[in-house]
Amino acid sequence: MLREIRIRDLGVIDDATLPFAPGLNVLTGETGAGKTMVVQGLGLLLGGRASAGLVREGAASCVVEGVLDLPADHPAVVRADEAGGELDEGELLLARSVTEGGRSRAWVGGRNAPVGVLGEIGERIVAVHGQADQWRLQRPDQHREVLDDFGAKAVRTCLERYTAVHRERLAVHKELQELRTHARERAMRLDQLTASLEEIEAVDPQPGEDVALAEESMRLEHLDALFAAAAGAHGAISGTDDIDDRSALAQLGTASAALARATDHDPALGALHTRLSELSVLLTDLAADLQGYLQNLDADPARVEQVQERRAAIGTLLRKYGSTVEEVLAWSQQAAAESSDLAGSDDRIAALAADAERLDGEIASAATALTNARTKAAARLGKEVTAELAHLAMGSAKVEVVVEPRQGDYGATGVDDVEIRLAANKGGKARSVTKAASGGELSRVMLAIEVVTAAGGVPTFVFDEVDAGVGGSAALDIGARLKALAAHAQVLVVTHLGQVAAYADRHLVVRKQHDGHITVSDVAVVEGDERRRELARMLGGVSDSDAALAHVDELLEQVASAASAPRAGSMDA
Repeated sequence: MLREIRIRDLGVIDDATLPFAPGLNVLTGETGAGKTMVVQGLGLLLGGRASAGLVREGAASCVVEGVLDLPADHPAVVRADEAGGELDEGELLLARSVTEGGRSRAWVGGRNAPVGVLGEIGERIVAVHGQADQWRLQRPDQHREVLDDFGAKAVRTCLERYTAVHRERLAVHKELQELRTHARERAMRLDQLTASLEEIEAVDPQPGEDVALAEESMRLEHLDALFAAAAGAHGAISGTDDIDDRSALAQLGTASAALARATDHDPALGALHTRLSELSVLLTDLAADLQGYLQNLDADPARVEQVQERRAAIGTLLRKYGSTVEEVLAWSQQAAAESSDLAGSDDRIAALAADAERLDGEIASAATALTNARTKAAARLGKEVTAELAHLAMGSAKVEVVVEPRQGDYGATGVDDVEIRLAANKGGKARSVTKAASGGELSRVMLAIEVVTAAGGVPTFVFDEVDAGVGGSAALDIGARLKALAAHAQVLVVTHLGQVAAYADRHLVVRKQHDGHITVSDVAVVEGDERRRELARMLGGVSDSDAALAHVDELLEQVASAASAPRAGSMDA
């Protein structure tokens, strides 16, 4: 609920704090005292349009602050959290300022925020119904939402079924259209992949083959140098026909024989002799390995040509599909999977076409069921709102809720255009309610709708000019209807009728004072005798006569009796 708002330097209001209560809050005061400025201030707080003309004369800026008491999971709190705001001990604080130059700033939960965020939060917590604020009746989509909310389970079940079918049908048709639209591109892509896979398969590269071929090519290109190096090393170790005595092995043999003659005389020399023998064994093995290397050096020109051709074939693949054979093989696996998907597209198209045909039938059936449910609910809603208007000084008015299906136009919420229409006078033609009703009548129509639909989804309602042009028993009925709505939601009503104000759970009065130059207003909660005098002023202009106060007491007793007695057409009926 809206716990309070504070207004400073807005229009004729100097500094006023309005504490609101659950139930019905009425705002009264003399003409020109600033009641409308309170509604304008609330509009600013909820993201309404700002102008420099709202700032009180002589002030640098006007400020409106509000305190909301909402559960932590309420959509308004969630939106505030998304904007960086925080709850303060379970309360959400909003603020809006407008400078004398027309610059506007907003705060949500203690943080600066775009003014648009205030508007988004406002739509979730307050519905303002006045001559300039009939947003629910001015937007066609809201007519449908009002009807769907009223239709309850019967409409909701049909809408959920329709929505599910619509979502599935939309996805199937989208995929089918994409497949059909890009059929040529898929065929070309499949041809490209097939040719590439055939090219890779023809070469059949093996993992690591590119590296092995590069090494072999290097050996073949430097075969003479490799042979000379290995042969020279082998000769130095094993000797040749003309230098056997100077070979490394021969020299090691000479050294070993020299040591062998004295090893018995000193263990240390024996150890050195052992190491020398080990060197001879290692060198003999190395000589054998060099000999094997020389024998394996292939000088076959045909092999050189084979290696070059193989490297060229693999090089072509590397230029197209990857920098290594491993990357080429990975690409071929991905290409094979994509080719399989593309090759199955025709089967997918056939399956989707069958699904689309089935869903076309299902959505037509679901749309018809939804239209029928809405049509039944529309008849009841029109009848109940018309009955409610009979208690709101609009006894000759008739409300019709018209459901007009659009043939084959399957939107997200169905095929129906919904419009609330009003025939303001008996026998008159029903027209769109926003065109057929005056400002005060529009507020009363909205009040009747809110009463019938048990307060909709927002926790607070504001009515301005709802009682324009009525009085007497009709005013009492308007007060009773506002009281009925207040049993389910917080209601704030600006009124000049004592019969309406008598139903209040909290009565606030806007008072004006004169300082010789500027009129300023403040707001006070009135109770007891002070409230009786305010009601007396509203009823007859005299606030302190015994007759006027007796009239007020009689009115309050009448209101108390009406509030405790069941009535036809009530929200709980």
